[in-house]
Order: sequence, then C-alpha cells, then structure tokens
Amino acid sequence: MSRLDSMLRRLTAQRDGLNWAAEQISTMDGDVLDMGLGNGRTYDHLREVLADRRIWVIDRVLQCHPACVPPEQDFLQGEAQPMLEKLAAEGHRIALAHYDFGFGVKERDVAEAAALSPAIAQVMAPGGIIVSGQPLAGFEELDGPAGIPLGRYMFYRAG
Repeated sequence: MSRLDSMLRRLTAQRDGLNWAAEQISTMDGDVLDMGLGNGRTYDHLREVLADRRIWVIDRVLQCHPACVPPEQDFLQGEAQPMLEKLAAEGHRIALAHYDFGFGVKERDVAEAAALSPAIAQVMAPGGIIVSGQPLAGFEELDGPAGIPLGRYMFYRAG
C-alpha cells in the first residue's frame, strides 16, 4: 500500500471514528479533549461536529493552521501529564477525548500512551469515549464503527 493510500485510510478512519464517538456521547454531559493539536485538522472537525461542547486542547507548542487556533482559555500548552492534572484538579469531565500525541517512533509513542493512561482516566466522565491512534491502558476497549481496520484506530470507554 502506498504511503498516500495509507494516509487516506488513516484519516478516513479518524473522521469516521470521531463521528461515531460524537454519536455515542450525544446524551452525556461533559467537555471534549483533543490531545495533540498538530495542524489543527482534528480540532477543526471536532468543533464542527460538537459545536455545543467546550473543546479543550493540549499540545506542547501552538503551531497549527491559523484557522484552527483554539480560544486561549481552552488551549493548555505544555507537557500532557501536568495539563491533564490541571483539568482534573479543576473538576472538568471529558465525555469524548481524542488521543494523538506522538514522537513518530512507535515504541516511544506506545510507552507514552501507556504512561499517560492513568491521567487521562482521571479527567474522563464515566462512560466517556476515547478515540486513540495509540493503545491505551486501563479502559474498556470497544469495537468502534464498522469498516475501520483492526489496529488502525482504537476506541475505549472510561469506567
């Protein structure tokens, strides 16, 4: 499979997974969390699909497309662990989270996701959904929407 085809498959799976997760939380209270702003494409999609929710964003640096800059009060700049701890300490509850942190080195990305899983659990509303590009620990794994190849994206429910 070409890298272009692989990227298209990944982006389609991400979009379909986020749309599915938005439906799953439609009757839940809680905010949304985008972990890893990057260029801002996912954030832009989330604010369109979940326009009635507050969307928190965590990233080490703000370097997204100018049209995708989150409001200053919703952007938590810095390392993920202290930013997640800040959200938890302030009592925010997340109904839908998207996890997309990464260094681009699979082993390092998987280790970071596992290490951050307990902090993510602390901010999740009971029954909240997590859409993740990396395996997380301590959550109920879900099948997610039909048509997404196994392992392309992972879906979890918080306890």
